[in-house]
Amino acid sequence: MTWIIIDKRYCGPPNSGNGGYVCGRLARHIPGAAEVTLRAPPPLDRPLDAVATDDGTWELRDGAKLVATGRPTNVELARLEKASFEEARSAELRTPVKPHEHPLPTCFVCGPARAKGDGLRIFAGPLGRDVRNAVLAASWIPDPNLAAEDGLVASEFLWSALDCPTGYACNYNQESDSFDQAPLLLGRMSARIEARPRHGDRCVITAWPTGRDGRKRTAEAAVHDETGRLLAVARATWIAVEREVQLGCG
Repeated sequence: MTWIIIDKRYCGPPNSGNGGYVCGRLARHIPGAAEVTLRAPPPLDRPLDAVATDDGTWELRDGAKLVATGRPTNVELARLEKASFEEARSAELRTPVKPHEHPLPTCFVCGPARAKGDGLRIFAGPLGRDVRNAVLAASWIPDPNLAAEDGLVASEFLWSALDCPTGYACNYNQESDSFDQAPLLLGRMSARIEARPRHGDRCVITAWPTGRDGRKRTAEAAVHDETGRLLAVARATWIAVEREVQLGCG
């Protein structure tokens, strides 16, 4: 058994961990590509048990409460979207979640209230292409404080960077050709990391919706470096919830 503490810096909603970050922390224990399912809002600033089970999966527990489960998986995407760093910067100006309307302004990944170097400040917006394809993009230059001991960006921050852009993509409604504002929470995320960048590298994140089924919405995403080298890919399932649930009040 090992301990994982989700520092309050890494919040998504104000009182729980950012889903992608928490998934990435548990995925550290799983060689290769991993799938992590969030079972409850991950609490902040207290030790959580990371436990290996007999069937090769991992569980994250808050006492007797199951917070997340993780297992090895394959992550192969049917398509990969790319954009240049300049295209990604332009797409950010078209982000559908404006700062004054942001539902979670202190989110570690996409919160506009987070200072540079504190949050990731990833603001995905649609590329200036065929809007019906609903491909979003954002730029990302990792801060030095995201580096692991080997000098490369720690893997959980790649999971984080892939998280919120898929949520933005899930709010694209193909029927109305527009973005809605449904409150969402990450339910499951699978990711495969090919390479980890260094701090200061100019990276591009792309994300696109893949389907809806009732309250479930799915999307995929990729991170490339400025040369077009693939760094990581992800699949994500988000759940439409009531606003009170998103905030952890219900």
